[in-house]
Amino acid sequence: MDGASDPYAAYREAFFDRSYDDYAATVAPKWLTANDAAGDFVREHFAMPGADAAVDKALRLDSTVMLVDDPVKRVDNMTMAWGLEARTPFLDYRLVELSARVPAQFKLPDGGKQVLKEAARRVIPSEVIDRKKGYFPVPGLKHLQGDTLNWVRELLLDPSQDRGLFNPAMLDRLLTDPQGQLTPLRGSKLWQLAALNLWLSEQGI
Repeated sequence: MDGASDPYAAYREAFFDRSYDDYAATVAPKWLTANDAAGDFVREHFAMPGADAAVDKALRLDSTVMLVDDPVKRVDNMTMAWGLEARTPFLDYRLVELSARVPAQFKLPDGGKQVLKEAARRVIPSEVIDRKKGYFPVPGLKHLQGDTLNWVRELLLDPSQDRGLFNPAMLDRLLTDPQGQLTPLRGSKLWQLAALNLWLSEQGI
């Protein structure tokens, strides 16, 4: 995104997992919105003052919206569920304020986080700093097969779980070729529908 002439378009290409057209083809007509709400939200957020570079616009959105409502919340919920309290030192407000003042061109080199990596090399071995990034692995996010695929199929085809939310033609296409229907970020479209349906069931909706 560094130096992008259209920050919104660059962000959308890098981070949006589903397009509005894809959404429109997936849901039943009665659930179709008249506008691209997700795109409008990002566009309005990027238009706010205080972040000029495309990278800084993206980082502000991530730190004030995405980070708060996704990974931080997940870690907090899971640790509290087991009577633990997690600490996230990289979210110390002084470190956050300092990193926000670092010019965008120093944040991207060396695979990203250049300033942080170079500072850390004084006290942390390079093999730790340069190792491959880990994540919260959920196989179903990318590969549906075996018992997991059968469970997803039952969940989405169970008449008692049919809320009239999805377009039947799209659902049939996803179930016919579960391995081939991936999002631009290589996520399983079928898994996303199943996860939404399961969440709605657990919430009594």
